[in-house]
Amino acid sequence: MDYEVTTMERDDKVAIITINRPEAMNALNSKVLEELTARMDEVQGNNEIWCVILTGAGKAFVAGADIAEMSSLDPAGAEAFAKKGQALFDKIEQLRCPVIAAINGFALGGGCEISMACDIRYASVKAKLGQPEVNLGLMPGFGGTQRLSRLVGRGKAKELIFSADMVRAEEAHRIGLVDQVFEPEELMEKTVAMAKKICSKAPIAVSKSKQAINEGLDLPLSGGNDLEAKLFGGLFALEDTKEGTSAFLEKREANFQGK
Repeated sequence: MDYEVTTMERDDKVAIITINRPEAMNALNSKVLEELTARMDEVQGNNEIWCVILTGAGKAFVAGADIAEMSSLDPAGAEAFAKKGQALFDKIEQLRCPVIAAINGFALGGGCEISMACDIRYASVKAKLGQPEVNLGLMPGFGGTQRLSRLVGRGKAKELIFSADMVRAEEAHRIGLVDQVFEPEELMEKTVAMAKKICSKAPIAVSKSKQAINEGLDLPLSGGNDLEAKLFGGLFALEDTKEGTSAFLEKREANFQGK
């Protein structure tokens, strides 16, 4: 694919993916969705990548979906566009390795929705988040009604979506929409540090932990425990598990290989 609106850099086992439409505040149009889908497929197929950081170029993370593109859609086209975004965000959520959102500015509409598909959300103190779609006679279409309610609770999600209110980073942290808040100059440093910390762990164990959390939340507790036990047992066939337990007993640093 000829990438025009996204970039991907590598920092050892960390991939930093940047949405690069600063002139449009990184609004999500079809081209961005297609490129991000291809980027996630590339990550999924590269076992040398153990963690992903997703961020935006310029002053915004993602200011929303591209209204100019959406304004000409008919109902069938709008539903197809929503499903395209949902498919990408599901892919991010289900990626084998963790994805950390570095929210450097506005994360509105589709921007808030894509951040919620990530495993961890770090935000600049200057960030603002929200689902303002009803201001335009629209509603969240990329999974916002579903993920927001799961993150902050049904009542708070309804309040934010019905009112179209934006929340500052500190309030987003208080209600559980973001996980940590940093000064702007520290955001990427702290995000990369967490990504590298994750990369120092056994990657398949991290991946299976992610799977257990994501899939287990939709199961009754007994079903979630059964899933956890099955995934836990499967790790004992891996070289990394043998290495990790041996390193602990021998009081040395483990050297994980992702095998």
